[in-house]
Amino acid sequence: MPANVDLYSGFVYRALNIPVDIATPLLATARLSGWCAHRLEEIITGRRLMRPAYNGVQPYLEYVPLQKR
Repeated sequence: MPANVDLYSGFVYRALNIPVDIATPLLATARLSGWCAHRLEEIITGRRLMRPAYNGVQPYLEYVPLQKR
């Protein structure tokens, strides 16, 4: 499995002496504009963008309360 960019970002952050406590918020901040763009597009078009062609293959299962499981 190929590594995603976050693996290499960690090395860069360490080389730049960025504190470990800030690494996760920094990664999220870098992605925030993309997340906002996706959400705005969902609102404008009225359609969900995540997995638009996904169809489940498992048959529908009725909910069974915990006490009856």
